[in-house]
Amino acid sequence: MTLRYAAAALLAAPLLSAPAAAQSSPLVLENARIIPIGAPVIEKGTVVVRDGKVEAIGPAGSVRPPGGAQRVDLTGKVLMPGLVDTHSHVGGIAGADGSAPIQPEVRVLDALDVRSTSLRRAQAGGITTVNVMPGSGHLLSGQTLYLKLRGGATVDDFLIRLEDGRPAGGIKMANGTNSLRPGGGGPFPGTRARSASLVREQFVKAVEYRDKLQRAGDDPEKRPSRDLAMEALVEVLEGRRTVHFHTHRHDDILTVLRLAKEFGFTPVLQHATESWRVAEQIAAAGAPCSVIVIDSPGGKLEAVELSMRTGAVLEKAGVLTAFHTDDWITDSRLFLRSAAMAVRAGMSREKALEALTIAGARMLRLDDRVGSLAAGKDADFIVLSGDPLSVYTRVEQTWVEGRKVFDLADAADRLYAVGGYGAVRGETMHADLED
Repeated sequence: MTLRYAAAALLAAPLLSAPAAAQSSPLVLENARIIPIGAPVIEKGTVVVRDGKVEAIGPAGSVRPPGGAQRVDLTGKVLMPGLVDTHSHVGGIAGADGSAPIQPEVRVLDALDVRSTSLRRAQAGGITTVNVMPGSGHLLSGQTLYLKLRGGATVDDFLIRLEDGRPAGGIKMANGTNSLRPGGGGPFPGTRARSASLVREQFVKAVEYRDKLQRAGDDPEKRPSRDLAMEALVEVLEGRRTVHFHTHRHDDILTVLRLAKEFGFTPVLQHATESWRVAEQIAAAGAPCSVIVIDSPGGKLEAVELSMRTGAVLEKAGVLTAFHTDDWITDSRLFLRSAAMAVRAGMSREKALEALTIAGARMLRLDDRVGSLAAGKDADFIVLSGDPLSVYTRVEQTWVEGRKVFDLADAADRLYAVGGYGAVRGETMHADLED
């Protein structure tokens, strides 16, 4: 029998169907070693899930399984919250173009392919919440998007909605080498000083736009013409949209902190490669750091001082610290390794596990829903074969809002966890198979 590309269609099927509703009957997960995050480890525990939420959690015997529940025995397994990736590029996204260095009106929402196999790889890595960002080749490359990796046919199936119905997300800014065009002319900056001045200029305009809106009140005759770019920056000024600021060198980090203080916003410092050099200043500013932990040198010169000790230094200084993949820089399937390497370099186990979960949730302002296992929070969790910091541990299952979205025991899912070409291209081979 000829099976040309049959696997491709089969593997695409889960994304082509609309996400199933949360389980109709209660789900009980029993006998796992539970790492709830923010609470003591439960050596042999039970979690009750109903309607996509954690209904109860506790040691075996302290939680009574409800009648009619589906029961899952996780003896010998580890259960912990789904991972939160604060900086990723899954979904084949693109942001601003070459027409200007600052484009706040551009939205990742309008350029994200949820059928991309990169989202499946993220599920295979235990990631349940992700901040999808445009690139860093601009001073401001657009609005980011916070997604739940529920599965589905369209981007709407993945959105996290705010109370007013808008999709949750931040805004992506950058400084340093990526956004420079030395000697190139045109609208892009050629120096770090010019980069900062262009950003300052746009925020001054945003302040003026905000003030005009406030003076106009409800009078449409007095309101300025609608400006999508300024609207996005006003959201930053009013604390309704978080700035995720790509920055590496210590001097670039301090420039970010100066701009943030001048215009009254608190950025999340993304990468923050040399944050270990200015940890006290970062702590004083109250700025969180989302760092990447990689075990191979290379890349850009401004990241040459990357240190595995960054997490430990930031922890000691009292800085809220999370990890991210910057996928592909770190493959989403290997996200757990970030915590393991940080612990090896001196970070505490507790803070390293928080950096994969609740710390990132706080940076995305989603910690009331995700990042830890507690009654009332979303039932986002992963089942591990062993300790999360062990190189031998595998993500066996990933659940989002009480629904299993990845199962290593399923052949189709397994490809995304362990495969190469097929995992990233949605097909297993070019040749025919004959039986």
